[in-house]
Amino acid sequence: MRPAKNRMDQSTVESHSPVSVNRNNPMPKLSPLSVIDPLAQLAADVEVGPFCVLGPKVRLGPGCRLLSHVTLLGNTTFGSGNIFFPNCVIGGAPQDLKYQGSDTQLIVGEANTFREGSTAHVGTEKGSGITRIGNRNLIMVNAHIGHDVEIGDECVISNNVMIAGHVVIGDRVVLSGGAGIHHFVTIGDFAYLGGYARIRHDVPPYIKVDGNDEIRGLNSIGLRRAGFSEVEVEALEDAIRDLFYRDKALAITMAEYEAADSMTPHVARVIQFLRRRAVARQGRHLETIHRGGRPNADQ
Repeated sequence: MRPAKNRMDQSTVESHSPVSVNRNNPMPKLSPLSVIDPLAQLAADVEVGPFCVLGPKVRLGPGCRLLSHVTLLGNTTFGSGNIFFPNCVIGGAPQDLKYQGSDTQLIVGEANTFREGSTAHVGTEKGSGITRIGNRNLIMVNAHIGHDVEIGDECVISNNVMIAGHVVIGDRVVLSGGAGIHHFVTIGDFAYLGGYARIRHDVPPYIKVDGNDEIRGLNSIGLRRAGFSEVEVEALEDAIRDLFYRDKALAITMAEYEAADSMTPHVARVIQFLRRRAVARQGRHLETIHRGGRPNADQ
C-alpha cells in the first residue's frame, strides 16, 4: 500500500510550528476557566473554550478550536484548523504494558475533527514512536486510535470504532460504527468496512468488507465520489468479481492477471496487496515484519 499523502513529517511540523502563548496578547481566545500549561505553544488565533486542559508539550497550529472540556496531553503537534469537541482526550499515554514513559509523539495534520469522547494515544518505544493522523479526517464519538497508528487523509472513523496499536490505514477509508481493528492490520485506500466489522486480516484497497471480515465487492460508490472514471471502476469490478467470486482458486486467478500483462494500475495494486497478505503472518503483513518473519517482494 502506498504511503498516505500529505502526512506531516518532522520537517513539516517544524515549518508550521506555532508561536508560544503570550498571555498579554489579546488575540488568542482562551477561556479563563481552562488550564493551559505556560509551555504549551498556541498559534495566535487558537480558540480554547472552558474547562479544557493543555499539557506543556502541546503545539496547536492556526485556526484550531477547542470547544469545551477538551484534554490535550503528551508530546503532540497539531496542524491548522483542527476542531475538538467536548470530552475528547488526545495525546494520552499508550495502553501498552511495555510502554516505559518515553517522550513519544502524536502528530496530527490539518482540518481534522475530533468528536465527543474520542481518544488518540502517542506512540511507543518498541513501535515507531509516533502516532500519525493525516488531514481532513472525521473521528466520531467514542472512537479510539491506538499507539503507533498511521491514518491517511479524508477518512471517516465512525462512532465506537476501536483501532488497536500499529495499524496503518490509507486514504479515504470508511470505518462504520463499532468496527474493531486488530493490531498490525493494514487497510488499503478507499476501503469500506461495515458496521461492527471484526477486522483480523489486512484489507485490500477499494473493497467493501462486512461485519464478518468477508469481502462484499467493490466500493464503487466511494470510488465514483472520489472521481474514478467509469473505465477504472469497471476494471476493478471485473477484477474483484474474478478474484473473489469465481470457483477458480485465488492464486490461479492472480497468476492469470499477472501473465496477461494488461492490468490497470489500480487492479495491479489489488493483486500486489493480496500477494503480500498471502505470505504474511496470519494475514497481517506488518506483524510479519515486526516479528522478524519471512520477507516478501513488497517489503
